[in-house]
Amino acid sequence: MTEILIMPAAATDADRLTALIHDCSAYRGAYAQMIAGYRVTPEYLARHEVHLAVRAADGDLLGFYALITEPAELDLMFVADLAQGLGVGRRLIAHLLDRARALGLGGGIRVVSHPPAEAFYLRMGAERVGTFPARPPIGWDRPELRFAL
Repeated sequence: MTEILIMPAAATDADRLTALIHDCSAYRGAYAQMIAGYRVTPEYLARHEVHLAVRAADGDLLGFYALITEPAELDLMFVADLAQGLGVGRRLIAHLLDRARALGLGGGIRVVSHPPAEAFYLRMGAERVGTFPARPPIGWDRPELRFAL
């Protein structure tokens, strides 16, 4: 099994996080408009709780999450295609919840999910609380979920 380390992102990670987002096969085809032109910036990393999952042996980026703390929301979560099925997503969610508790965030963490990711979040313990309506440029409703803390 691959040893995975989770660590805070640095400003210098912005480009590789952006590349991971744009390489993600879950956002091809109809879903491509969700990430078209999207960039993670050093300023974004400075404002939010962003943590990376990397392979301990070589530092390869396996995934990351971004937590907005006010109000508490999982803004971004991506796992590299090559890391799917290795438990990276599960580890990132566990870290996210631990970090939110350590920060004293109450009331849970909101997630407006990419539709194909809803089942993953439900398996991780999130509860479906509603539907986020379509807003241009995204032309479809998305599941709204909440992780209890």
